[in-house]
Amino acid sequence: MLKKEVFRIIDANFNRSREGLRVCEEVTRFIWDSPGLTKDLKAARHSITDILKNTPVSSKLLFETRNVRSDVGRKERRKSEMRRLDYSDIFSANIERAKESLRVLEEFFKLIDKNDSAKFTKLRFKVYEIEKKALSHLS
Repeated sequence: MLKKEVFRIIDANFNRSREGLRVCEEVTRFIWDSPGLTKDLKAARHSITDILKNTPVSSKLLFETRNVRSDVGRKERRKSEMRRLDYSDIFSANIERAKESLRVLEEFFKLIDKNDSAKFTKLRFKVYEIEKKALSHLS
């Protein structure tokens, strides 16, 4: 049986990946007015939710293992996290956040379900493609 700490990692990264994509989606939707990028980001975000719904790891288990109050990384913030230059900087920081979280999910799901791990791999590469499409807005 897996330790509860693994489920805490999964819970944190499910949330982090969706949050990062949502911030990017808001930039593409309301600032860049890009229907294509907005659609792609929304689809990627919903794909994460769909994997969660169909995984052997239940939402209930993830909620039960969540321990926000004693999370040692909760209050740690780097100065760079509090500084954003513009909307492109916000997009870049959050697309990185999403990619990193998807990689964590890919790795830890190797312990749970290799098929779901492969889904996260595929989704991570999809996010790389979205990022490349966004390059014209990032310059």
